[in-house]
Amino acid sequence: MASPQTQDWSLRSWREKDALQQPTYPDDAALDAALTHVSGLPPLVTSWEVENLKTELARAAQGEQFLLQGGECAESFADCRAETITSRLKILMQMSLVLTYGLDTRVVRVGRFAGQYAKPRSSDTETRDGTTLPSYRGDIINGTEFTEAARRPDPQRMVEAYASSSLTLNLVRALAEGGFADLRHPEYWDLDFMDHSPLAEEYHAIVDAIGDTLDFLKTVTGEELDSVQTVTFYTSHEALLLPYEEALSRTVPHKEGVYNLGTHLPWVGKRTNQPEKAHIEYARGIENPVGLKVGPDMTPSRLKTLVRTLDPEDEPGKLTLISRLGADAIGDKLPALVRAVQDLGHSVLWIADPMHGNTEKTEDGTKTRRFDKILGELEQAFDVHAAEGSHLGGVHFELTGENVTECIGGARGLTVDDLENAYKSRVDPRLNYEQSLEMAFSIVRKYRQLHR
Repeated sequence: MASPQTQDWSLRSWREKDALQQPTYPDDAALDAALTHVSGLPPLVTSWEVENLKTELARAAQGEQFLLQGGECAESFADCRAETITSRLKILMQMSLVLTYGLDTRVVRVGRFAGQYAKPRSSDTETRDGTTLPSYRGDIINGTEFTEAARRPDPQRMVEAYASSSLTLNLVRALAEGGFADLRHPEYWDLDFMDHSPLAEEYHAIVDAIGDTLDFLKTVTGEELDSVQTVTFYTSHEALLLPYEEALSRTVPHKEGVYNLGTHLPWVGKRTNQPEKAHIEYARGIENPVGLKVGPDMTPSRLKTLVRTLDPEDEPGKLTLISRLGADAIGDKLPALVRAVQDLGHSVLWIADPMHGNTEKTEDGTKTRRFDKILGELEQAFDVHAAEGSHLGGVHFELTGENVTECIGGARGLTVDDLENAYKSRVDPRLNYEQSLEMAFSIVRKYRQLHR
């Protein structure tokens, strides 16, 4: 519903603002044709799904649920395959089951997929051996190959992104509504890596307790627990490529306002979260819940402006603040930001992204992240919110269900030398299956420490 603050908003008003991180398409006619085609395609999600998620996020902000948001740093069209989608869903399911049991609360599952095809870049161009070409900005814009043809922005890729998102969602919904979500089957659990951890005994005790609880419920009721077999999954991606987001934003019958029906939870990233620019202008008018990345350059004053702009009516579940400050900075930066929002009195949902502030490069230029740094930022986030009388209601990870070697550390003790064994990411390093599940157990351990 339009508020007084958004009455001057329209679906195209972002075009009057400075839009950062946008490609320059060489053919305006081809761009218009692609956008017209996408705007006429069926929605990928529904408005009632969006509203259901908003309700769940409102509960998470009150401590009644917990948000697990995770997936690829940047999806690729080539990975729109059953085995890749299934492995990604599997690790998110297992993490959510561990969190549900360990935190004793319902978990909101939001996948960073079915649309995460655009990536912001620190430079518009890339130079190799004296040749300069446009940077790779995600499969929705251009290709990774270092050729003039591949790096040329192609609007037809938006049509392909829609198709890949649709295929991904189709399989996710089929799996989530079927028996795949029943994780009582031991073949879904691979915990051998936990034996390498000093916390192995504690980890296995939690897993055994989950199994015992499910068996007990089956014995008491005489039936399988349906809620373990069927789950709800929501989608999210960075709303970066604004023409594409506009094309998938629609009005719907019997409801006021405009919904982005290309995803349930769009977010605005650190590089595009300036209050006066195009991405915030777009995000402030849609009915979806909106995420906002909060980086180390964020000031309390600016955050207050952004909160007022994106959530002028203090609507429950509307705004999710995603802190990504870095393990070395969060202790200094986060308390003042939390207090700034408390001063406003808005009931936002705070979640932690401990990945993006902890990226580093090895001597040969390979991007990586250290497990200890990721966990360190996450644990500090819990501590800061507890100290400030606030509530950390979720986590945001870049992860994969595959056995990649992109982040250093974890129970297996991956080192820099291990990175070359299975480094597959084309942009940012992800937690692998084992590291992701270990992180879920670590969250439970930290949460229990705070709530003894």
